[in-house]
Amino acid sequence: MRYAKRGRLRFTSHRDISRALERAVRRADVPVAFSAGFSPHPKISYVGGAAPTGVASEAEYLEISVTRECDPERLRIALDTSLPDGLDVLDVVEAGSTSLADRMECSAWELRLPGADPALAEAAAGKFLSADQVEVERLTKKGMRRFDAREAVLSLAVFEGNETTAGQASGQPCVILRMVVRHATPAVRPDDVLTGLRLVADFAPPVPPEVTRLAQGPLDVHTGEPADPLGLDRDTTRGGEAEPVGRHVDGHT
Repeated sequence: MRYAKRGRLRFTSHRDISRALERAVRRADVPVAFSAGFSPHPKISYVGGAAPTGVASEAEYLEISVTRECDPERLRIALDTSLPDGLDVLDVVEAGSTSLADRMECSAWELRLPGADPALAEAAAGKFLSADQVEVERLTKKGMRRFDAREAVLSLAVFEGNETTAGQASGQPCVILRMVVRHATPAVRPDDVLTGLRLVADFAPPVPPEVTRLAQGPLDVHTGEPADPLGLDRDTTRGGEAEPVGRHVDGHT
């Protein structure tokens, strides 16, 4: 299942989203399977790493184990109706034999930077991409960690625009950074790239950025963008979104 986290719901924690989804499963009367043991819980697995709190997303994924065959489109509608506005179920397909988690190789991100200087942003992106290594520090659960933010960045481009994505509030013209980042350990997040831009070019947005995950999935070596991770499982005769998820990356329909 692919779902979106939009608008004000981007400020909801992953734990609260998990609770909302479990309630929606009950309301929609989904025949969900439960784990064994003294404390059974619904078999719902989140795939690909959740977008951080405060970050919107058009490409969050999970798997639900069910006890009987379900029609994917009916299941999508039932779950979407049972969730609050801003948590939107976009696509449901019947799982195949291969692991969905193994297909999540990279993510495409958009960062809107209101008030930023386009020329400075372009110069900073160029310096970042030309660097062999850009080491940044971030506080993790295991303490302060230092790692290379450059190696995981497959592409980084600067645009100017005023379109909105995933229910973000502002529609004013601003600088837009779009990047494709390979999934790695530790994960390189958009804020790590912003830290890298500050280190290599002293570039920092004047206000906090509006961040959206546009897509995630296997890396398409021809386009350099994430491909549709549900493509191997998709059956267009049984409902669900037939268009590739990668279309969200460039903003075209």
